[in-house]
Amino acid sequence: LSLHDALPICTVKTLIKYSITAAAFCLACGAGRAAAQQQGKAPKQYDVAAYVYPAYASDDPRLRPFWPMGIGEWETVMTMQQRNPGHYWDRKPLWGYVNEADPAVMSMEIEQATRHGVNVFIFDWYWYDGRPFMETTLDNGFLKAGNVDKMRFYLMWANHDVLNHWDTRLARVHEQNVIWTGKVDREEFEKICRRNIEKYFKHPQYYKIDGKPVFMVYDLPQLIAGLGGVEQTADALKWFKKEVKKAGFPGLELQFAMWSINLNYSGFDGGKTENPENDFIRTLGFTGTTHYQFAHFANVDQDYLTILEQVRDEWARIDTTYDFTYYPHISVGWDNSPRTGHSAVVKNNTPENFARGLRMAREYIDAHPDRAPLITVNSWNEWTETSYLMPCNVFGYGYLEAVKKVFIDIQ
Repeated sequence: LSLHDALPICTVKTLIKYSITAAAFCLACGAGRAAAQQQGKAPKQYDVAAYVYPAYASDDPRLRPFWPMGIGEWETVMTMQQRNPGHYWDRKPLWGYVNEADPAVMSMEIEQATRHGVNVFIFDWYWYDGRPFMETTLDNGFLKAGNVDKMRFYLMWANHDVLNHWDTRLARVHEQNVIWTGKVDREEFEKICRRNIEKYFKHPQYYKIDGKPVFMVYDLPQLIAGLGGVEQTADALKWFKKEVKKAGFPGLELQFAMWSINLNYSGFDGGKTENPENDFIRTLGFTGTTHYQFAHFANVDQDYLTILEQVRDEWARIDTTYDFTYYPHISVGWDNSPRTGHSAVVKNNTPENFARGLRMAREYIDAHPDRAPLITVNSWNEWTETSYLMPCNVFGYGYLEAVKKVFIDIQ
């Protein structure tokens, strides 16, 4: 699908409307910044980083075994009602079922994202069967977009196993058979690291903290299992940091995705030290963390405002328990029904309530001026988990407008 072919006339009119208002929007922002500067203060800048799930592409033949229509996981979104007649989930993208591996499409998305205050994309990055997977959205779409200089990016290595969940023909079977494993040994790990340093870390738009490229690992137990244990993993990550320095960087900002199970991995018994989790992270050499999804630590089958209370408590717990750097995370929602037909469901996650969560994250960053102003958001486009910023038939541009209201209009 090209951008022109994928977008209906009403969608094109919507985009034209947003383009026409861009000039007025920029003038307003400029006036706000000028006023702040006249008062002797530069406006506070935040790095609002949205995860990008790269499965909405039509130029990757390795996606077809899961989504045979050839449009990636848009197939799961498009066929939801056909597979589940009368189901309450009936979301549709206002921009159409676009090919995000098309640079014209990604150029439009970069424009809309940055206009609304999202200035970093965190690409879910995969490696299976000895080679990269789902990389075309990043390589063919984002990096070839004409306005890529407006948006920074970094990688989150989504090193989980591939089961049946992507294939709606098998998702309800729950066989838990592993199609591809996310585990890698030391030789393959070094191959991955060298490739990412050369191909991505050196790109001028790659996101850095204090000059250090940021790299995030999704599943720590999986990484440790593949490399053979905690000590072997610590040694591999130490080698990785040295390679990054050899490439001319001052170091590596190594992040992990915070999951409850990760911080109590076997080998660090709670009775051995006062803070075993800190020892674990320190041994491995990670310097920072954030969450990927509220579902990884909160009960998401309830009201969004109740979940935000759990989130606030979790941030306070992290601050008082751990000595590594935490970057606040806000999820739009959760509902995995498009894949499985049923799911825990976040209720009342309106754009207005989502904006409350964003204000919490902004306040957290303001209260921690010693760290980068990084806030992660799930997500730009997790349609099949119902946690996306992109405009839809239910909320329009509401979630994007919420980001703009919290991080741009306040200036």
